[in-house]
Amino acid sequence: MTDVRLGQAELDELWDHGDAAESERRFRTAEDDEMRGDAVRAELETQRARALGLQGRYDEADAVLDAIPPLGAVVAARVALERGRVRLSSRDAAAATPRFLDALESAREAASTFLVVDAMHMLALSDPGKEDHWTRLALVELHSTDDQRTQRWQIALHNNLGWHHFDAGHAAAALEEFAAALVAARDFGTSDQRFMGEWTVARCLRELGRDAEALAIQSRLAAQRPDDPDVAAEIAALTDVPPTIEE
Repeated sequence: MTDVRLGQAELDELWDHGDAAESERRFRTAEDDEMRGDAVRAELETQRARALGLQGRYDEADAVLDAIPPLGAVVAARVALERGRVRLSSRDAAAATPRFLDALESAREAASTFLVVDAMHMLALSDPGKEDHWTRLALVELHSTDDQRTQRWQIALHNNLGWHHFDAGHAAAALEEFAAALVAARDFGTSDQRFMGEWTVARCLRELGRDAEALAIQSRLAAQRPDDPDVAAEIAALTDVPPTIEE
């Protein structure tokens, strides 16, 4: 056996976030590698469970998680995280929150900043009224590491909090978070995250009535990806002129 922990770089490569069924297949194949250690295979199984949950196959996801033996704090954290995500995906946030709290406890025991922040990021989604609380705690936690991949959590944390403010009708507060997410995306993220970060800022600018700024950003994005439907929809919203009564 050649591995003790599942590397995040490998996890990133195995995940296809646009195709949960393909991700499930990849994780199953990776689990079948006999050179893997038991703990790493267990971590891979938690990710297969996550892929099943994303397909709405919640009972199957729980069955996979139920079959994972206790193999240390990292595995316990991942199992609890995926149990919580399954419940959140099935719209049972009240049941999800205790699982994410369990995940946080195990992640701290494992001294894994990445998993600690993952648990806090999920708590910000599942624990009503504490979105800002959990996000700020997670951002503080990130001060303890200079790992670039772990710092990428800043993007999701600011983005999720931004949408929370946006949906509550607080567009100015949302823009602050979206702008912070874009800074993090430029520092630590992928090209897709940078693209989406700009789109989100522009969407919020439109909400604030700053149409010229929003259109400038969306036009730049359209030049990069002419077929992107979200960009096209925003440009249409920014350029369509309401008909007058004479028309």
